Amino acid sequence: MIPVAKPYLPSREKLNSYIDGIYDRAWLTNNGQLVQELTRRLEEYLEVENLLLVANGTLALQIAYRALGISGTSNKTEAITTPFTFVATASSLKWEGIDPVFSDIDETTWCLDPSLIEQEITSRTKAIVPVHVFGNACDIEAIDFIAQRHDLKVVYDASHAFGVKYRGKSILRYGDAATLSFHATKLFHTGEGGAIIFKRKEDLERAKKMINFGITGPETIEELGINAKLSELHAAIGLSVLDEIDNNIYARNKVADFYRQQLSNHYQHQVWNNYATQNNAYIPLVLNTEESTIKLVKYFQAMKITVRRYFYPSLSNIPLVLKNNKKTTISDGIASRIVCLPIYSNLPECTLHEIVKHLLLFDEKE
Repeated sequence: MIPVAKPYLPSREKLNSYIDGIYDRAWLTNNGQLVQELTRRLEEYLEVENLLLVANGTLALQIAYRALGISGTSNKTEAITTPFTFVATASSLKWEGIDPVFSDIDETTWCLDPSLIEQEITSRTKAIVPVHVFGNACDIEAIDFIAQRHDLKVVYDASHAFGVKYRGKSILRYGDAATLSFHATKLFHTGEGGAIIFKRKEDLERAKKMINFGITGPETIEELGINAKLSELHAAIGLSVLDEIDNNIYARNKVADFYRQQLSNHYQHQVWNNYATQNNAYIPLVLNTEESTIKLVKYFQAMKITVRRYFYPSLSNIPLVLKNNKKTTISDGIASRIVCLPIYSNLPECTLHEIVKHLLLFDEKE
């Protein structure tokens, strides 16, 4: 079976060299040498400051909310976000006592439509949580303007945006915080893991306490904390993957370029922000109808090739995370007709050509 995504597995020799160091030091967690090294190297590679490694991308969002004072209190707290995203964007808010209020997306970029945000703001709104969908930059200036006008925090879910630059600098520099996921199938991964990039040093220092139970010394607890630390073994994987990141990106770019060259005139594609670079984290396309989408998925399943309906369903249709009953028509429509195609660095060329061939054949049947 050809998967839609596949973990990048770095050199065993390189990975073993990092693990040998772990054995020599007998230090597995609690801000060990490799976690510190990975933090420094990621800040350098991504051209950011105030980066904090955590155990996964969901905890990255939750710690960001708490460090920024967004998490819920006795009074109901709300945050405006998109329904066109992975469920963790909304469920992380709910876990922190924050009601996600869904606002609709732009029909071309698939990111939050800034023109619709202000009508959702109430006295309970504390934050906006936009998503750089599939790595595509939101309308950052418009969102930040709204946030400043209404004194709201902005936490960008940048799980898909590793390495993306916006107006010549890292997209992770925008907002009060931006979060990354380092799940196994991401462009860069640590097996499981994530990171938060804070705008302000003081927020980083508070979050550092939070991810270690609030403990600041042998007999001192200064914050309400939780265990969200990244282990040395996960950092070893991350360092090994980072050592080979250029090769990984080059191979993925070749796959993405071939898809675009062959399919650009046959399906609806995401319109990329003119000021943002692409990292080719995903290859999404949209069909004409949901019926066609379901048919396409089954068509490829029969050939043992996975194409995923991602993101589906639109989160505005999930009662567990729903706050408002307002229709998000564009999100619902895109979510019902979208599929993501297989992309990973060692996708066989013959398989890539086979996928495109069948997509073109399927398109002719429509």
